[in-house]
Amino acid sequence: MARILNIATYRFVEIDDPSALRALLAAHTKALGLKGTILLAPEGINAFLAGAETAVRTFLAILDDDPRFASLDIKESWSNAMPFHKMKIKVKDEIVTFRQSQVNPAKTPVPFMSPTDLKTRLDRGEDIVLLDTRNDVEVDTGTFKGARFWGNKNFTEFGEIAKLRAAELHGKTVVSFCTGGIRCEKAAPYLRSLGVADVYQLEGGILRYFEKVGREHYEGDCFVFDERAAVDAALEAKPR
Repeated sequence: MARILNIATYRFVEIDDPSALRALLAAHTKALGLKGTILLAPEGINAFLAGAETAVRTFLAILDDDPRFASLDIKESWSNAMPFHKMKIKVKDEIVTFRQSQVNPAKTPVPFMSPTDLKTRLDRGEDIVLLDTRNDVEVDTGTFKGARFWGNKNFTEFGEIAKLRAAELHGKTVVSFCTGGIRCEKAAPYLRSLGVADVYQLEGGILRYFEKVGREHYEGDCFVFDERAAVDAALEAKPR
């Protein structure tokens, strides 16, 4: 049996008519037999898809033909079974719910730190605050050694807690991280707006870290939001 290609991608980019784009993408995903979730909003696109390799790559080529989605950063993994039950394409207010309207990642980006650079700095023992922006369930599955977590149960709650605790990070080098990077695209500029001057976001999140440098400095697995439940440092599915 052919293995299933799983991809995750997103981009913060202005979309004038998300509903029209939804109809177009729905036709393509149906024709290609893909399953998963695509979220569309005026601020961008967030997609988790799975299917036969040829079908997935055909869909990505279609996206690439649209200048708004050219050269997307794609995170790939493989599974023996389809991790999604159906194809859902939704139009939302945000592609990741944060409810801090002043944050615009497309206009106020914060620098990335590559997985290789982060590992090198951690190997040297540099004083870095690794800030986990995910929720409690995800953190319980695995996180970086010594990472700081504020106990939030969702990303919106993280934003509210940050107002109270951002002062803890003033004067420190902070690297925010999440599963694939999307939450940190909002969390990092938000932290900067709260006075955290030296803040980075981990490029590609935990999934890209696993892909590039493996498990070093990380404990456990990485929770994912599909039927695989979690993936290990080789990006292979782990039972919940």
